[in-house]
Amino acid sequence: MLARLRSYIPTAILAFLIFYFGFQALTGDRGLLSRAQRNATLQEKSTELVGLAVQRQDLERRAQLLRDQGLSVELLDERARSLLGLADPRDYVIRTGR
Repeated sequence: MLARLRSYIPTAILAFLIFYFGFQALTGDRGLLSRAQRNATLQEKSTELVGLAVQRQDLERRAQLLRDQGLSVELLDERARSLLGLADPRDYVIRTGR
């Protein structure tokens, strides 16, 4: 009886592997059924990338104004007051999360 079952062991293992990989192809992290979730994540990350690109452009523009070639006195004064915590008595100071 055991000798008869030994001939079916490779077939059973192969059937299990086919079932396992088929199941993973449908429901795994990169399976066919998780496509909508991947697309939503991609859209979210694309939106975040656009926001970061805008923020980077703003920072690059502000850094350009602080260089020697195009020094902006107003921006330099603003940064110095912000970093040192100083304000003119006539100024209104509004603290933000930055």
